[in-house]
Order: sequence, then structure tokens, then C-alpha cells
Amino acid sequence: MFQSREPLISLMLYYAFKWFVVSPVLHTYFRGRIYGMENVPRTGPLVIVSNHASNFDPPILSSCVCRPVAYMAKKELFQIPILGQAIELYGAYPVSRGAADRNAIRSALKYLEGGWAIGLFLQGTRTPNGKITDPKRGAVLISAKAKAPLLPVCLWGTEAIKVGGGILPRPVPVTIRIGNIINHSQSTGKEELDLVTQKCTAAINDLHDLGR
Repeated sequence: MFQSREPLISLMLYYAFKWFVVSPVLHTYFRGRIYGMENVPRTGPLVIVSNHASNFDPPILSSCVCRPVAYMAKKELFQIPILGQAIELYGAYPVSRGAADRNAIRSALKYLEGGWAIGLFLQGTRTPNGKITDPKRGAVLISAKAKAPLLPVCLWGTEAIKVGGGILPRPVPVTIRIGNIINHSQSTGKEELDLVTQKCTAAINDLHDLGR
């Protein structure tokens, strides 16, 4: 059972990682700009849907929404000593890539039932320019099952962070735009799920078009 709010150890890890690692890197190295933080509900279940163009996206997004966010992570990461325990404490839960993992969906629903925010990339995989072209229904389905609102977030510029064979990430400008809440689908029927998914896609891509 997950607690009704984030466990103390998760909160400690979240704030330590945010204030001592992610936030300094985002605001200095990446010259980060954040818009729309006032749109984030501070409590209650929430499904954050975003575009995805970089492995740096999850910590950047989590750092900008003022509350810990649980993410699906490929199950192989949980088999790595220390890292596996750390990301689990931080709220990550395993998923089998390339398959509809019902355990991961159940985990996401349990986090939402406990009042957490979960983060899901609307297209599932990274895109070369940050725009969503082939959204999946999974995030909206989970939102509908949990009756949790959706929050569209756009990450602009992260696709250029890791280009080429360099060891260090490139110091490119990054902008995060947080949109307005979108109500969950009233049913799990394909037609309505598609309608809400397209609404989320349009919101994120419109934010992306605003640029830096």
C-alpha cells in the first residue's frame, strides 16, 4: 500500500536532488525558464503529460512542478545496485518496455489513489524535435481509471542537450511551459480517450510553438 502522501524518505530525496543537483544545473548550466507554475495543483492525484526528447526530461520536469512525481522506468534499471533502490525510493516503478505492462499500470493507479502525481510521456518514446506526432492513449486511460486530472507540460530545447559523442551535456537553453488542467476522460471508450489525448497533444504542441 502506498501512503496517502509522499513518504518522508521520498520527500527528502526529492528536495535534496532538486535543490542541490537539478535546480542549479537547470537555472545556470541550461539557463532554464519556467512558465505556468501556478497551474500545478499542490495536492491530490495528478497525471502530468509531457513531450519527451531527452533522458534529462524526468528530473527537469519533476523539479519544475513543485511536488514529487512518480515515473515509469525500464525494469532493467531496478537491477542495478544502489541505483535501483534509489530510484524506487524516489517514486519510480518498473515497466517492461515494448509490452503492455499491467503491473506498471496497477502501480500508477496505486500512486494516484494515494494522492501522488505521476508523469507520463504522451508519445511514450523520445521524439527528435520535441513535438508530439503519434500520441498514445495510455496516459489518458490511466487518468480516466483514476479520475485524476491531466496537466500538460512542454519541455522545449531538451533534444539538443545530448548531441554527438561528448561526455558532458551541452549547455543549451531549456524552457518549461506548464499548461492548464485538462479534465479526465469520462469513460474508457476509445473515441473519448482519443478525443482527450488529442486535446493534450494540441496543448503541449501549442506550448512548444511558443519557443524560448
